[in-house]
Amino acid sequence: MSGILLVVSGPSGVGKSTIIEHVIHGDAVGRLCRFSISMTTRAPRAGEIDGEHYFFVDEKAFLRDAEHGMLLEYARYNDHYYGTPAEPVLRSINNGECVILDIETQGMFQVIGRMPEAVTVFVAPPSDAVLEKRLRGRGTEDEERIMKRLEAARLEHEHISKYQYIIINDISDKAAHDLAAIIRAECLKTYRTIFKEVRKQ
Repeated sequence: MSGILLVVSGPSGVGKSTIIEHVIHGDAVGRLCRFSISMTTRAPRAGEIDGEHYFFVDEKAFLRDAEHGMLLEYARYNDHYYGTPAEPVLRSINNGECVILDIETQGMFQVIGRMPEAVTVFVAPPSDAVLEKRLRGRGTEDEERIMKRLEAARLEHEHISKYQYIIINDISDKAAHDLAAIIRAECLKTYRTIFKEVRKQ
C-alpha cells in the first residue's frame, strides 16, 4: 500500500492534537499512522518536550532550513514561524505509512501545491463561542493573544471549502472516530491497493 499524507487543519484551541492522539493511540488504524513533528520558533509551553511535541529552534535556524528547501511547508502565525521538516515525512510515505500533519491553512496550500495527492481535513468548533471558551480555558495566553487567535480562526473558516473533509469537534471521541474513518476510507482507495498490485502482475 502506498503511504498517505494526511493534512489536519483548524483554529488554535479546536482540539486537533487531542483528536490525533486518540486516533494514533486508541484506534486500530493508528498502527498505520505517524504524527509529523513540526518545527517552530515559539517558546515551549508547560509540559512540552523538544523533539516530542515540536522541534524548538530560533528564527535564524528556521529561516536557514526554509531557504535550503528542507521544509515541506512553513508559515508565520501569531508572530512565530511553524514548519514541517520534509525528509522524515517523505521517507515515511515511501514506507507505506500514514503521516499526519497538524498545520494551519497557509501550510496546507503549500503542501497540496507540492503534493496534490495529500488528503485534507478541517477540524471546526461547534461555534465561535465554544472556541473562545476553550482558548480562555487553557490559561496560557493573554487577552491580546486570544483575540488574535479568534481573528485567525475567522480567516481560516473562509477556506473550509478547499478541504476534502470537515469534522465538527463537539465530542472529541466522536471526532476521533470520524478522523479514523477517513483514514480507513483512504487506505481502501483502489490506486493505493488493488491497482498497485495489478500493475505488478
